[in-house]
Parts: sequence; C-alpha cells; structure tokens
Amino acid sequence: MLVKHIFITLLPWIELRGAIPLAVKNGELVAIPFILITNILIFFPVYFGLEFFYKRLKEDSWLKKRLEKIKRKSRPYVQKYGILGLALFVAIPLPGTGAYSGSAAAWLLGLGWKSSLCAICGGVALAGLLVFLLSMGILNNLPSL
Repeated sequence: MLVKHIFITLLPWIELRGAIPLAVKNGELVAIPFILITNILIFFPVYFGLEFFYKRLKEDSWLKKRLEKIKRKSRPYVQKYGILGLALFVAIPLPGTGAYSGSAAAWLLGLGWKSSLCAICGGVALAGLLVFLLSMGILNNLPSL
C-alpha cells in the first residue's frame, strides 16, 4: 500500500496534503516518513529541470503562466523573510504552495539550490506535521481561545 501513498504524493497540487490524510484514514502511519521523503525529493527534478525547460516554454503557454503565478505568489514571502519565507510558503497546507511550487519559486527567484533544499525540507516537515495533526483530529479537539 506504500506505492499508492507515494503516487499520491507525487501528484502536483495534492502532494502530502492528500497522502497523509489517506494514510491516517487507512491506519497506515508507517507510510508517513516515506510520504515526507518523497515530497522532499520532488525538489531535485523541479529545481534542476526548470533550468533546462523554462527557456523552451512558449510565453503564452499554460505552464509558463502558472510558473509566473507561483513566482508572484512566493516573492513576498521571500522578500520579507528570505529563505525562511520559502519554507513558510511551502508549509502552508493549501494546494499550490507545496514542494512543487516552492522548488519552482526557488529557481524562478534565483535562490541557491542548497539553501532552497533546506527551506523545502523545513516547509515539507511543517506542512506534514500540520496535515498529520489535522488528520488525526488533534487540532480540531483543542479548546477554542
């Protein structure tokens, strides 16, 4: 059953936000570390692949427009908080802000790959924790402030 969780993790805009709740629902918590690792490994083909493919994209293509939107969405985080801002952008557990978008943003904004990888790792870990806690119902059971 590990394969289905890894497959779901590899789907853009779903990533760990879909795989962790499924693992929790099915009682397959052993899959969670593999989901996190898979999500982090997305960084390499996206970051280094963009270097090769980006200049070959047509200006009016859907993908080029999507990448420019990612750049616009992530830039304020990075401008305000630096590399930590990239981690925060990745950590937001909403579609379009995960490892794919964060890795693309890192390359599009000209950030170095080593610091970007650290930010993606931190962001994925935080997003994973938030999604796990929500999936377990822990956050839902906290008393309201």
